[in-house]
Amino acid sequence: MEKNYNRRDVLKSLTLGSAVLSIGGVMSSFAAINMIDERTIYHTKGNIKHSVCRWPYQDIPLEVFAAKCRNLGISAIDLLKPEEWDTVEKHGLVCSMATADFIKIEEGFNDKKNHKSLQEHYRKLIADASARGVKNVICFSGNRNGMNDETGLKNCATGLAPLLDFAREGNVNLVMELLNSKVDHKDYMADHTDWGVALAKKLNRPNFKLLYDIYHMQIMEGDIIRTIRDNHQFISHYHTGGVPGRNEIDETQELNYSAIMKAISETGFDGYVAQEFIPTKENKIEALKTGIEICDV
Repeated sequence: MEKNYNRRDVLKSLTLGSAVLSIGGVMSSFAAINMIDERTIYHTKGNIKHSVCRWPYQDIPLEVFAAKCRNLGISAIDLLKPEEWDTVEKHGLVCSMATADFIKIEEGFNDKKNHKSLQEHYRKLIADASARGVKNVICFSGNRNGMNDETGLKNCATGLAPLLDFAREGNVNLVMELLNSKVDHKDYMADHTDWGVALAKKLNRPNFKLLYDIYHMQIMEGDIIRTIRDNHQFISHYHTGGVPGRNEIDETQELNYSAIMKAISETGFDGYVAQEFIPTKENKIEALKTGIEICDV
């Protein structure tokens, strides 16, 4: 079953305060997640550092979710805001990719009119991340809005360069996510690996990398394993998701995630792979456990 929403929709609804759960919904969620024995801890092989994006599991309280993740062999959670870092750290996890309310997919560094505001807000987030040892902060190109790709690339470089110099002092990376503009994020500029790699080369700074979202890039260009092998030096983070539908990464979809993870591991990658599929199963934690097992090569 496909879900008719994506990360942008979920985060927007949460910001507006509209993601209010009914008592029945909460009880149902707790009943499902508690089906996994608390004493069972999945020991991973150590070749892949496992993370998971927070937003598909917003109906599970973060305190509970973090504990469940730890038991699944997950060592980090993606796309957390500063006010959430304490909660996951209490459970021995880290924030593997920081975000904040001011960050918007559609309004990024490709538009010069956004630079002043973005630089001001990012400096604060970068400083907070550095103080807490959070290594990665997400960023976006923004939508084209009629702009050609070369102009957008130059504008991104202009807007990001001073932030990267600042972030490097605090041992923080800025990581731009590659998203599809065909299904989920119409008009998004950083929608192909080649564009992201060209930006990385233009910036020529070690703390600017790409977040290679396998789901998104399968939709836009396919040829996943070859692309990863050819461009792994520019990639510091991966996201998963089943194609089509962005649901479980099991046999119901078209990608061979075990083969992809083996290819990633063979490049010497030492960053995080974060699950970002939307579970369709009632027991979301069991679905997440299956995803981790598939990727634990």
